[in-house]
Amino acid sequence: MPVEFISAINVNGSNEVNGGGDPALDVAFLRRYARVLEDGGFDYTLVPYNSAFHDPFTVAAALTQFTERLRPIIALRPNTVYPTVAAKALATLDQLSGGRAVVHLIAGGSDAEQAREGDRLTKAQRYEREEEYIRILRRVWTSTAPFDHAGAYYSFEDFVSLVRPVHGTIPVSVGGSSDEAYRVGGALGDIFGLWGEPLADTRAQIDRIAAEARAAGRADTPRIWVTFRPIVAPTDALAWDKAHRILEILQRRPNAGRWAAPGGAPQNVGSQRLLEIAARQDVHDRALWTPTATATGAAGASTALVGSYETVAAAILDYIDLGAELISIRGYDNLNDATDYGRYIIPLVRQELAGRSAVPA
Repeated sequence: MPVEFISAINVNGSNEVNGGGDPALDVAFLRRYARVLEDGGFDYTLVPYNSAFHDPFTVAAALTQFTERLRPIIALRPNTVYPTVAAKALATLDQLSGGRAVVHLIAGGSDAEQAREGDRLTKAQRYEREEEYIRILRRVWTSTAPFDHAGAYYSFEDFVSLVRPVHGTIPVSVGGSSDEAYRVGGALGDIFGLWGEPLADTRAQIDRIAAEARAAGRADTPRIWVTFRPIVAPTDALAWDKAHRILEILQRRPNAGRWAAPGGAPQNVGSQRLLEIAARQDVHDRALWTPTATATGAAGASTALVGSYETVAAAILDYIDLGAELISIRGYDNLNDATDYGRYIIPLVRQELAGRSAVPA
């Protein structure tokens, strides 16, 4: 399959560098941002989830009406929506968008954040529930006759949905860096999401996911999605100047801490890995920069690729050469960065890939 690009939707102009924090949904901004992503060549946009944020299903439904091609990826925590309801909601969105819906399942990386909405399962239990949830989603989408289900976390009788996905099913993405995440995602994911780590660490994760897919009896493996926060400019020197200005802003802002345990350390393995990588050194490989992860407490995808348009495009190609097929690039100054990525980064990557495919074997 071709390499594709992902962003993340914003519902207003607030971002991490402009001192924002406005919770209001700005419809005009949402429309503009969605059009910037579509016109810039992005294929998908993540619609994120947080206990305090807007409902991702509603936001995704709106942005599909502002675009023709952009595919929304709904971030979904299993504790928030019963699986039969989620299956119908996703299939409804899929029909509304002409077959564009994708779902990204989040087991939950913070006990405190999960408890805000009444979820008090352990991490191991959350991944067990996620596995059951995925199996129910797929059965709902494919079953034409009523069926019963009696599992560890869900139980129902005589259910059938008349709401069908346009293409028969909907791609399911799983993310994480723990043993549980690798097991569930390797066995059941169409897509597996990773945060931006050095090439060697990313290669090891890809190998682990493939091993789990084989152990589950799969003949294929999930498509790999890797996320970065690129900081770009016309030259390397200008990009590094910009990067240090952004870092100063991030360091002045309080850490989000949404993955933190009572002692302040993040509970989820992905954040722990980013902080350990940042402690090794600031710059890895061609352009991966980690102080942004330290400054934010690694509360989410936070490592940057820093450099000129050409340098960052080459760094992205390094990950594609490892096997990444989905590249998520979203900036710290979201709208302006998305505009630059669409003008400069995505075309450079696609030009190089097109040139490679044109060379006779």
